[in-house]
Amino acid sequence: MLRELRPALVLFLFLSVVTGVLYPLAITGAASVLFPRQAGGSLVLVDGKPVGSELIGQNFTSPRYFHPRPSATSGPDPVDASKSGPLPYNAAASVGSNLGPTSKSLVDRVTASVAALRAENPEA
Repeated sequence: MLRELRPALVLFLFLSVVTGVLYPLAITGAASVLFPRQAGGSLVLVDGKPVGSELIGQNFTSPRYFHPRPSATSGPDPVDASKSGPLPYNAAASVGSNLGPTSKSLVDRVTASVAALRAENPEA
């Protein structure tokens, strides 16, 4: 039995090291060399300081911009840190809502978004 077990364990350890350590390090290294900005998170810098990422939605406050994608993030309540609540466009916790087509929350949000867009663009 040991004769069959030893090659299986050696192969298991070898493949674990190759696919779990060497391959991820090689891909991460290649990405950092070939695409340094993207591998670092596509950060947006202002005066040398990161202020956001091109990959995460943000809330636009001027009507001259397109509407951003909906945000489903939440975080600590600014008034009471023991509670949590909606914290739109929180880059530290960017997530999707994962609401299905039968979700009342999704239907309500889409209905409100459509009403807001129609109010902003009555001729459209």
